[in-house]
Amino acid sequence: MQQLKVCELFAGVGGFRLGLENTGHYNVVWSNQWEPSTKAQHASLVYEARFGAKNHSNTNIEEVPTSEVPDHDVLVGGFPCQDYSVATTLKNSKGLIGKKGVLWWSIHRILTEKKIKPKYLFLENVDRLLKSPSNQRGRDFAVMLRSLNDLGYAVEWRVINAADYGMPQRRRRVFFLGYHKSTELYKKIKNPVPKEWLLEKGVVATAFPAQNTTQNITSFFLNEDLVCLSESFNAEKSLSPFFNSGICVDGTVSTLKINSLYDENRTVLSDILENGSAGEELFISETDLSKWEYLKGAKKEIRKTKAGFEYNYSEGSMVFPDALDQPSRTIITGEGGKSPSRFKHVIATNKGLRRLSPLELERLNMFPDNHTKLEGISDTKRAFFMGNALVVGVVEKIGAVLFKKITEVEK
Repeated sequence: MQQLKVCELFAGVGGFRLGLENTGHYNVVWSNQWEPSTKAQHASLVYEARFGAKNHSNTNIEEVPTSEVPDHDVLVGGFPCQDYSVATTLKNSKGLIGKKGVLWWSIHRILTEKKIKPKYLFLENVDRLLKSPSNQRGRDFAVMLRSLNDLGYAVEWRVINAADYGMPQRRRRVFFLGYHKSTELYKKIKNPVPKEWLLEKGVVATAFPAQNTTQNITSFFLNEDLVCLSESFNAEKSLSPFFNSGICVDGTVSTLKINSLYDENRTVLSDILENGSAGEELFISETDLSKWEYLKGAKKEIRKTKAGFEYNYSEGSMVFPDALDQPSRTIITGEGGKSPSRFKHVIATNKGLRRLSPLELERLNMFPDNHTKLEGISDTKRAFFMGNALVVGVVEKIGAVLFKKITEVEK
């Protein structure tokens, strides 16, 4: 079988592309990366430096005519997640109506307008998506599933923590795959009992084995009217009905809480560290150490708002320095820079405490060494890229299984 043609949206520095091309079965024929509110398009510059500028677009995807997007077999992308990210509280999450959240509709627009629709979708977001927004938990994901259903796609999803499957970083993301009704895989997902697909026969279940919890599978139908669905879904403000795995076929959702099943080698933080080559600027000075210890430590104190209102503030301590015999904590976009932070990684070395280098952050996401190293790109920006990126190994495993399944059913 020939390579599948891929269109990569919201490409960042190319995590999806790396994972898929590592399998040898995919060829990216068009890509788009554009960051709003900034003149210098740093991520796009890195992408072009690594993959070439040919067939790469650095234009706001909302302004790109669908006619400029070539026909392709697979549409992939980690569409902007700022509105769902744990970097903000759920109460303040704007979901689909957020400034960047509306870019979901650019995917929808392309799928709607393409005469030859992509056969497969491979998308990624933070797991907060399953329970966004706070006043109608799960509504945003419900709207996405229903809109994809209306376009002829069956969808399966799973929340995957990369560290649960031996990868070096604890990074939870929801990955969802869409199968167009014109494909054999669409027919396959309709035939088995949903639980069988989620635990045994599905693409994600094959790539990342899982086991059932004591919970039974839950099923419900999504309103066919997107406006009504948007206004009424989970209006009683209860918990999100979407669990960490599920499928949606013909408007019917079947969802199940499952646990990872893995008993092989695991990569820990110490495995990815530079051996004595980390720059001196990464080390924490004696004068700054007390600030780091305060931010990382437990607190019970009275704080005051700008308006003068006093309130009790408390938080638990964090492991300081970070454990080297465990997978890394999740990389955040603010990982770079010298300023003390509660959330930045700090490790103990023979030379003292230090932050992680850009190269080490790349390794935690399973990127090639120095993938983001480019003249004019600061270390802080490189860290930002990795805070926005996905774990390449997850994409590679799912991509390999997807191609294998397609090959099997299309014989």
